[in-house]
Amino acid sequence: MANHKKLTTASGRPYIENENSKTVGPRGPILLEDYILHEKMAHFNRERIPERVVHAKGSGAFGTFTVTNDISRYTRAKLFSKIGKKTKVFARFSTVGGEKGSADTERDPRGFAVKFYTEDGNWDMVGNNTPVFFVKDPKKFGDFIHTQKRDPFTNMKSPTMMWDYWSLNPESLHQVMILMSDRGTPYGYRHMNGYGSHTFSMINDKGEKVYVKYHFKTDQGIKNFTDEEAAQMKARDMDFSQRDLIEHIEKGDYPKWNVKIQVMTPKQAKEVDFNPFDLTKIWPHGDFPLIDVGVMELNKNADNYFQDVEQSAFAPAHVVDGLGYSPDKMLQGRLLSYPDAHRYRLGANYEQIPVNRCPFAVNNYQRDGSMRIDGNQGRKPNYYPNSFDDIEVDQSYAEPSDELDSHIADWYDRNSKIGDNDHYSQPGKLYRDVMDDEAKTHLVNNIVGAMSGIEGEKKAEITNRQLCHWFRADEELGRRVAEGLNVNLDQVLEAMPQHH
Repeated sequence: MANHKKLTTASGRPYIENENSKTVGPRGPILLEDYILHEKMAHFNRERIPERVVHAKGSGAFGTFTVTNDISRYTRAKLFSKIGKKTKVFARFSTVGGEKGSADTERDPRGFAVKFYTEDGNWDMVGNNTPVFFVKDPKKFGDFIHTQKRDPFTNMKSPTMMWDYWSLNPESLHQVMILMSDRGTPYGYRHMNGYGSHTFSMINDKGEKVYVKYHFKTDQGIKNFTDEEAAQMKARDMDFSQRDLIEHIEKGDYPKWNVKIQVMTPKQAKEVDFNPFDLTKIWPHGDFPLIDVGVMELNKNADNYFQDVEQSAFAPAHVVDGLGYSPDKMLQGRLLSYPDAHRYRLGANYEQIPVNRCPFAVNNYQRDGSMRIDGNQGRKPNYYPNSFDDIEVDQSYAEPSDELDSHIADWYDRNSKIGDNDHYSQPGKLYRDVMDDEAKTHLVNNIVGAMSGIEGEKKAEITNRQLCHWFRADEELGRRVAEGLNVNLDQVLEAMPQHH
């Protein structure tokens, strides 16, 4: 027995009866004093923390980021300070709309979040496997997500809700096209790209700012399921993506991503013919080429899924010196909503959980709250300024002030450029210039299959409205989808002038 650990209660009391409750006689009722029974059941009843509203089904792993190219002309961030510098990371991948028990091969965007544990604090790059998103204003986010969840009447997923929303919100078209392509069903997480998606900023040691987009290009190569293959895998293994990631890391076949950025100066941001802060738009690579930054490798699985993957919390608000935000409306909305979601799900002290904790010095005046586990900073004062501690403000971290374009506050830009509301040019180019014939055919078949699920008295109205968007993006695409749905083209053309 000397070499074995004793079985104990949560308070450390060793005990023997872990399988039998204390009763009055061998067949009698259980005694109230069997505290161990109460402890086991009470903890069991509380094992489930609130599920993430989105990105509930996920996988994660630890690894390293290594700098391979000098980008100090753009940023003074210490994690990029020299070639060869390594930074520990934790990455989490996920589906967006499915619940925790859903299949991870569903047609859905994939979350792609990376936490960099830097000496200046944790930096969270919280993105997706797509460079764009469905909406460009955070006020629309909750409504959009509701359409991807369950119908309040049937409690089932509803293609009618999805397509009704997308057809009424044409800015979604770019993301919907990517979702309906084979990239909507990636072959696990190792074979997909990741994107910061939003426009962010960098600041160099001269206080000069540029805007950036982050790209994580899979070193394993892009690989996707067809719609049929994804459905077959869903039936065979609902945890395929989790299994694929964990097994490859366990056997030493570590996945890697090549990290790159696009850079745009503030002057260029004012001159381009589209809104560079619009999450439904990409920056053309011909105008803003990819610049190499480094390599991310995932080389260690979490020893306990709940501790690290389930409790991991990412927020785009978490940037470090030399990295910053932009006027991207969706980003601005996420700066508040993501930390708020974590405080609800994990508690006010969620950043003390090991996977979220900065491994370097943390000094502030936050105290108390549920599950405070760091000693609550002992006898140190909980106010600032004070005459007793040695915490000082380091002026070397000062950031340049922002120059805003306008002092007019309104709910939308009544004088916006035409290009700001062009929701069709980029999806059209994606179809014509990027997709090969096979990809186009899969896209059309996937759209037809998905739109065939539209039901009810509004079926024709929703279908025709969405077909108008496909036609505006590309006439051939619209025609092929209409033919696949057996829709009269004249009816669609009649509907087009009524919707803008």
